Amino acid sequence: MSSKTSIRQSPLVVALTLAALGLLAVIYYSPIWWVSLTAPNYPEESFPDGVRIHFHMNGVFNGCKLLQKDEITEDEALDCVHEMDTINHYVGMYPIAAGGPIERGFSQFLVAFLGVMLLGFLCTKPKMRVGILAVGFSVIAVWMYMTFYTGNGFRLMNEGYIEAMMSSLDQEAGKKQEPEIVIGGIVGSLRQSLEDSGVDVELPSEQTKAKHSDKQALLHDLRETFERDQTRTSESEPWNGSTAQILIWHYEKSLGRWFNNPEEINPMVKTMTLAMHLVFAGILIAMVVLTIGSYKTGGLFYWLLVVVPLALPVFFIIEYSAWLWWYGHTLNDMGAFTVKPFMPTVFGQGKVAQFSTHSYPAMGFGLMLLMSVLLAVAALLRLKQTKQA
Repeated sequence: MSSKTSIRQSPLVVALTLAALGLLAVIYYSPIWWVSLTAPNYPEESFPDGVRIHFHMNGVFNGCKLLQKDEITEDEALDCVHEMDTINHYVGMYPIAAGGPIERGFSQFLVAFLGVMLLGFLCTKPKMRVGILAVGFSVIAVWMYMTFYTGNGFRLMNEGYIEAMMSSLDQEAGKKQEPEIVIGGIVGSLRQSLEDSGVDVELPSEQTKAKHSDKQALLHDLRETFERDQTRTSESEPWNGSTAQILIWHYEKSLGRWFNNPEEINPMVKTMTLAMHLVFAGILIAMVVLTIGSYKTGGLFYWLLVVVPLALPVFFIIEYSAWLWWYGHTLNDMGAFTVKPFMPTVFGQGKVAQFSTHSYPAMGFGLMLLMSVLLAVAALLRLKQTKQA
């Protein structure tokens, strides 16, 4: 088959690939893996699922639920991400937010990247395929650049990512920290009288709050936290709102949350800054190579368009295991207890001191496997087509 040959489109390949694309979107907003810690000092009555956290592509989220029991009154669920960080720091382990900052920061672009690859795989006409990839990757590249390197580009990040980032700073995501203003005296009496008469009264402060969506409130809180933090440092940096600025600042804050050890933390921040720029450039290079290389139907780069998304569960396991290894082998000496470097449990149950760890796949990983099966069948059908052409 020549590089310019078009093959006939298969409705079944189209259906399977589009179904995989739909799953990819759902996967991004689903928990991929969960981990919980159980111990005698966390009784089952209060912690029925242990100290549980959920790993998503764009962050780590609270896995503890609000308890509704006669003997227990809770207004909101316990923040188990914070609880897990507190437990871990006693043995010198860095906070959860210190792991995978680059991967989480680029996650929305990488998922879009995979989606464009699948659209390219779907197309059977070489010129049209190159056009789809060129346009799709160009849109992602501009979106990514604006997000990372332009002023207030952070607003282009998804809300879940921003929420997880705020929560890891011990901020109540999406809620203002100031105490509620209670209007009393003559103004309060007047308001009450108007409301009793059926007139809706809205204070200026309430109007301002109503104008902000949850995402805007998160961005507002994040900026306040950043600027408040800068007033405490001798080398203060003005807010520009780019993702590059916020990601690196947040990474530094996460590392230093429990351990104020600049000699150890600063080199790690410099390395992560370099990694961020390299990943950005690497994605752009991959876009160009795939666009040009996949012109030949049935060539190596053409098959990469489906094999890479198909292998997503493998990439996740490798990534997850590598960061667990880093957590267990990068223990800070300032921890209250000294333990030997160890490998946290990737899958199944493990034991560390009095804590039992439980680590298992969640719904999102099951969807990843289903997506891989759909793409494997689509790839085999397309392979058969190319051999017959």
